[in-house]
Amino acid sequence: MALGYVVFLFSIAFIAERRAANGHSNWLASPWIYTLSLSIYCTGWTFYGAVGYAARSGLEFATIYLGPTLVMVGWWWVLRRLVRIGRAQRITSIADLVSSRFGKSTQLGVIVTVISVIAATPYIALQLQSVTLSFAVFAQTEGGSWNQPDFIVTAMWVAVGLAVFTIIFGTRNLDANERHHGVVIAIAVEAVVKLCALVAVGVFVVWGIAGGPGEMLNRIDRSPIVLWNQDSGRWISLIFLSGAALLCLPRMFQVLVVENADERHLHIASWAFPLYLFMMSLFVVPIAVIGLDLLPAGSNPDLFVLTVPLSEGRGGLAVLSFLGGFSSATSMVIVATIALATMVSNHIVVPIWLSLQGNQQAMMSGDVRHVILLARRLSVVGILALGFLYYRLSGGGTALAAIGLISFTGTVQILPAMIGGIFWRGATGVGAAAGLITGLAVWMWTLFLPSFGVDAVISQAVLDNGLFGLSWLRPQELFGLTGLDPLVHGIFWSMLLNTTMFIVCSLLTFPVPLERLQGAQFVNIFEHSNAATAWSGAATGAEDLLIMAQRIMGSREAQALFAQEAARQGKVGYLPEVTPDFIEHLERVLAGSVGAATAHAMIGQLIGGSSVSVEDLIAVADEAAQILEYSNRLEAKSQEQERTARALRAANDKLTALSIQKDAFLSQISHELRTPMTSIRSFSDILRDRDMNQEEQARYAGIIHDEAVRLTRLLDDLLDLSVLENGQVELREQSGQLSDLLDRAVRAAGMHDGVLTVRRDRAAEQLTLVTDLDRLTQVFINLIANARKYCDADKPELVIDLRRDEAGYFVDFMDNGSGIAPKNQELIFEKFSRVADGSKAGGAGLGLAICREVMHRLGGEVTYVPQCDGAAFRVRLPQLKAVAALEET
Repeated sequence: MALGYVVFLFSIAFIAERRAANGHSNWLASPWIYTLSLSIYCTGWTFYGAVGYAARSGLEFATIYLGPTLVMVGWWWVLRRLVRIGRAQRITSIADLVSSRFGKSTQLGVIVTVISVIAATPYIALQLQSVTLSFAVFAQTEGGSWNQPDFIVTAMWVAVGLAVFTIIFGTRNLDANERHHGVVIAIAVEAVVKLCALVAVGVFVVWGIAGGPGEMLNRIDRSPIVLWNQDSGRWISLIFLSGAALLCLPRMFQVLVVENADERHLHIASWAFPLYLFMMSLFVVPIAVIGLDLLPAGSNPDLFVLTVPLSEGRGGLAVLSFLGGFSSATSMVIVATIALATMVSNHIVVPIWLSLQGNQQAMMSGDVRHVILLARRLSVVGILALGFLYYRLSGGGTALAAIGLISFTGTVQILPAMIGGIFWRGATGVGAAAGLITGLAVWMWTLFLPSFGVDAVISQAVLDNGLFGLSWLRPQELFGLTGLDPLVHGIFWSMLLNTTMFIVCSLLTFPVPLERLQGAQFVNIFEHSNAATAWSGAATGAEDLLIMAQRIMGSREAQALFAQEAARQGKVGYLPEVTPDFIEHLERVLAGSVGAATAHAMIGQLIGGSSVSVEDLIAVADEAAQILEYSNRLEAKSQEQERTARALRAANDKLTALSIQKDAFLSQISHELRTPMTSIRSFSDILRDRDMNQEEQARYAGIIHDEAVRLTRLLDDLLDLSVLENGQVELREQSGQLSDLLDRAVRAAGMHDGVLTVRRDRAAEQLTLVTDLDRLTQVFINLIANARKYCDADKPELVIDLRRDEAGYFVDFMDNGSGIAPKNQELIFEKFSRVADGSKAGGAGLGLAICREVMHRLGGEVTYVPQCDGAAFRVRLPQLKAVAALEET
């Protein structure tokens, strides 16, 4: 039966993978599948162990459901922040989250990975134990008896089967940021199976054995289970523990953040998942009460879900219950091993392999893709082997709930660094590392090592007298604190010392520049720009980056990525210009395969260093002292100092150029304003003080009028630019033909004198536009007039050409002059910019700045097109709002 069920899951996963590969994944990415995938929280512990927990400790079992419910309902804004960060930073695991937040630290990634693997080991052993015990129940029912070797062999084969399934469907895609559709749909199916199984057993117990809800309630009232003798401190600790585990368990982070296809799915999951937990817990108490009443004293309460139906001769119901428990255990192990294997490969194996390969050799030789996949598959085997080893060493005798709570406590040691990292910009990597190591050490001493049993790892003498005879180092009475439950004692000291070390060390240290930048990205994830450029691409070429990307992503995916960037930059081929934006984008893509820290290190080996861009400094350096601190720290590294100085010099050169343009602009404006005003005043005095004939009066009045018009035009330009920049312009939409607008612009620009020849194809310009035609014509007039003024060819010509691409229509204005120097191409649209001789231009240098603002308000844009023979400007027309007809000729 178990083998048939596994074959069924294989088929479901295979079909889902095939449909996703063929592009039919919409239903796979539904919020209901996402919610059901969260059911991996309900493992063999909650299926079998919750009933045993209730039988031993009464209503305390409810705490393992209350914690996640409170988080999903009350802390959904934290979950939303984690999902948004995961998508923006291409986070692949909880270790990747902590590592990326604190400066993409490889060391922190290793620490979190080690904690997660150690903490998950007892939990994986718990699942192997629950499945093995369920097999033993059926074997004993058929008259067989199992000895310890039988349990060990069964657990081993269960681990082998889970390893095979996980390797086939969990490590096929290298990009861990892609969704594992086969695994997710299999988990969703298992969620339904285990819920139906537990509800079926509950219905049978209430109506088939007890005789209805009324009699069932009477039995519960007579049972000691409902007696309220609970320790409030333990209840609070367990609710906190289970709620924190929902955020920190690697498997929960995998389905909650990494596998999330749409942030809006959290809205449904925030109420649907608590409802699922309610249904899973609804019949726990009835099953526990009936099991205690019917079965002999000494029966294992963890197996009541199986043994109660079997005792009543309900073999089919027992098989369904077995499948439910099998689903609970296997789904947890599959997702946990995927998440842990990704962490081990990204944060331990690959960094070690890169360090052994050397700087450039790691990029130029050896198949990184093969290494990562092999590392993940071997990690799956190794993690399941550790779980099996813990099961064998511990003897499998501890209650399921006790093992689960110990594992939870180890996992939640990540919580202070995770929550502090996403809400506190002052948190540092040193503080996070100190807190994590302290919490791990205290947890292992107080809970993990004692869980193996007396004299297995820790002797009875150490438990009684403390390490080295120091009583304040007794594992269950640490620092002399007595009278606490061992679990509460371990939770209290590990979380207290962890959090204290995290806060104190963060306050005593200062984050390095990349930590500060990442802190701004994480803390201000809903406001901060997605661009976190921190690289300078001048030290390497596109060829080297492409070779590195091919080693990780594969040739086809890497070449497609580079070709797309080259096309965006307007270049032919698949080798784009290496810009800081492109390097940042490439790092994010590679992070989806090897993790943020490793991707950062691999690119760093090629780039040779990193520098902080001006935009990022402005975004994060809100205090002058912080900027000074960054500069001092950067100066300690010669390569980083050189690249930082280069970036700052470039920014300073641009600011200096703008300052010169501003001074020239102000000087020009003063001259332009003073000249007409002086003329107006002088000729007004002549008209007032002299007697003259009518002809002279008309001539002087004409001069005054012309100067007034000139002054008005200059003031109109200044006012127009101010209105556009402040967004106060009112657009008047009209309908008209593009050819008519260009005719009007050519006439208005004074083309009748023959100085500039305009070449057009009016037949191809029959395009209907619905926009502010006057404003658009103003842009055309300015571009044509500029060509007339600045084109320095012997026979000046201007080509006006209408074209279309996937984004819409655009008009190119290309002359045959010498063009604009590359150093001035970034300045021409600045309102203080004058890159040509002002006397030749005859204006105040506001034209292109006005054009840019006009097109922005119209919903289009105007840009300079480099790499052309002459000066070339492209006007991308606003989105068409009416039916447009372009006649092809």
